[in-house]
Amino acid sequence: MRIGILQCDDVAEPLRGAHGNYPEQFRRLLTRVDSTLSFRTWRCLDEELPTAEDIATIDGWLITGSKHGVNDGHAWIERLSEFVRTLYAARRPLVGVCFGHQLIAHALGGEVEKSPRGWGIGVSFNRVIERPSWMVPARERLDLLVSHQDQVKALPPETRVLAESDFCPFYVIEVGGCFLGVQGHPEFTKAYSSDLMTLRADRMPAERVTEGLASLEAPIDGELVAQWMLNFWRSDRAA
Repeated sequence: MRIGILQCDDVAEPLRGAHGNYPEQFRRLLTRVDSTLSFRTWRCLDEELPTAEDIATIDGWLITGSKHGVNDGHAWIERLSEFVRTLYAARRPLVGVCFGHQLIAHALGGEVEKSPRGWGIGVSFNRVIERPSWMVPARERLDLLVSHQDQVKALPPETRVLAESDFCPFYVIEVGGCFLGVQGHPEFTKAYSSDLMTLRADRMPAERVTEGLASLEAPIDGELVAQWMLNFWRSDRAA
């Protein structure tokens, strides 16, 4: 199975040696579930995008997180949004994580805003409210590491919400049966989350950082979501 990674940011230089860059984090996560996967990365943040010919060569697409917001007005974000619409028209399976989740909504007619609830950091605790056939093993809860200010405010057409919390009502969404958006970061480790919070502590409320660091004692479901992602890509291909 060939996974196309649409890279939208780099891990901060002080953390890259210990934790790797974002494509490496996803490769480590996904190959723990299936060691036969192969990967190709496009650096969308540097204006590198797949061609029309590339679409048929990839079995499952993935948009990474980013420090940028979908409303920032960068040309590469709008070019990536157009590519997302191309994938949607072709009904090619795509998973978006954090920024990627928000970009799916942005590209397809939804709305994204900076949340009045402030920063989401550390472990987020969510309720699974709908379970498609690919969401196995089934769970009633979904707990993932997060690092975000923006959230999806309004959903695009053909969207159903699969998981929610009071902090983030549209935490996991499925759009048109071929796109999956996840606000949390299944690829993050607790060590990376801790180092990232420490690096960004000067731009966050001290109490929120303290709470985020303390939340790292809780279990997380990164590998579960990795399995769901693979199931999702494969179920779409089978359809």
